[in-house]
Amino acid sequence: MKKWIVPIVIGVLILFGIFSYNGLVGKEADAKTAWSNVESAYQRRNDLIGNLVKTVQGAADFEKSTLEAVVNARAKATAVTIDPTNISPEQLAQFQQAQAGVSSTLSRLLVSVEKYPDLKANQNFLELQSQLEGTENRINVARDRYNDAVNAYDKSSKTFPTVLFAKIFGFNEMARFKAEEGAEKAPEVNFDFNSKK
Repeated sequence: MKKWIVPIVIGVLILFGIFSYNGLVGKEADAKTAWSNVESAYQRRNDLIGNLVKTVQGAADFEKSTLEAVVNARAKATAVTIDPTNISPEQLAQFQQAQAGVSSTLSRLLVSVEKYPDLKANQNFLELQSQLEGTENRINVARDRYNDAVNAYDKSSKTFPTVLFAKIFGFNEMARFKAEEGAEKAPEVNFDFNSKK
C-alpha cells in the first residue's frame, strides 16, 4: 500500500499544478483584456479630440495656443505605450501622467469655449462635447474593471498553495491604476457671487 502513496501524491501535485497554471493564465488574460479596454476608451477620447479640434478651428479667432496645447498633449499621450504582458507601476504612472495632461488641456479648451457663443451653439461641437463626457465615464469604468481583473489575478496568484506554482511559472504581481496625486483633496469651491472681478 505504501508504494502507491508516493505516485498518488505526485499525481495530485501535478494535477493541482496544471489547474493552478491554467487558472492563472485565464485570470492574467482577463486582466490583459481589461487593459485593452482601458486603451480602447482612451483611444476613443483621442479620436474625439481630433474632431473637436477641427470643429473649434472653424472659429477663426479662437486661441491658437489653447488648440496647440490640446494637440500636443494628445500627441504625447498617444506616444506612451504599455506592454500588457508586463505592466509595471512606473509604466502605468507615465501613462496616467500623459493622460492627465490631455484631461487638463481639454478642460482649458472647454472653458475657453465659453467666450465664443457661436461655437457653443454649433451642433457638431455640442455633440462632440457630449460624446467626450460619455467617454470620460467609459474611461473610468474601464479603469475600474481593469483594477477588478488585476485584483482577481493577484488574489489567485497569492493564495496558498497556488502561490507556489505562481512563483515557479513566473506569474508576477500586476500594476493597478491609482488616483492621481492630490486627488484625495476636495476641490475648493467658491460661491461668492458678490465679489468684484
